[in-house]
Amino acid sequence: MNKFKYFLLAIVLSACTSDDTADLIENSNTLTGYLQNRSVENGAVIACAGNTEDDTFNVEIFFYPEENATNFRLYETSSPDVDSNEFLNYNRVLLDDIPVFNGYLRKFTGNFISERWFIVSFEIDEEIKISNPIRIKNISQSTLYTDDISINQQESQMPLFNWNVTSEMNNAIFFQVLSTTNNDLISGTYTFENQFQYYDTSNVVLNITNGTPPDLTLGEDYKMTIMDVSVDNWINEIFVSQFTVE
Repeated sequence: MNKFKYFLLAIVLSACTSDDTADLIENSNTLTGYLQNRSVENGAVIACAGNTEDDTFNVEIFFYPEENATNFRLYETSSPDVDSNEFLNYNRVLLDDIPVFNGYLRKFTGNFISERWFIVSFEIDEEIKISNPIRIKNISQSTLYTDDISINQQESQMPLFNWNVTSEMNNAIFFQVLSTTNNDLISGTYTFENQFQYYDTSNVVLNITNGTPPDLTLGEDYKMTIMDVSVDNWINEIFVSQFTVE
């Protein structure tokens, strides 16, 4: 009789353990479960997303990895019609991240046939940093692509870049990357204005360039990439233009 009671108790304990393990596995895939009992800094990851030029279903989620950041993660909602600030609505997406502009940025890439919200996270010194919600609009408002950048080189080796804004209502900020033709970043800046001069930071609101960038070489080819980003971190338009320094 005692052996039978012990056998029943073992079955009950085994069932409880299995249930608890299942809950832990499920919670490990949710943003709420990941953040539980951890030090968290909200809005601390700079991130945005846009679709590629040749495939609107192919979405790239770019983010700026701070020095010594680890454990890059991406979380998504099931639809755009949920509270984007409620972490319970986010589950982890298992996508690999790759470096962009020689590691100054990183990105997740995936195919999405429906719109949703994303949040990017990483860890530094045991603290989790997360981005503001990113609303992908690849179906309703796909990212536009153009090379229409005005480049004024009256000041030698200090080109002035100007570009048009498709919709001021949708725009929140501009991100500019001046790079080599091989996409090695030279300078990375954010402005509220639709102009930037290399290397005049008087209208720059955020600078991700390490140190002082080098002088541009006369006669060399460079590339300017500009992202027009909305308040919900969707890339409205991407400008890319190659030019020769005068």
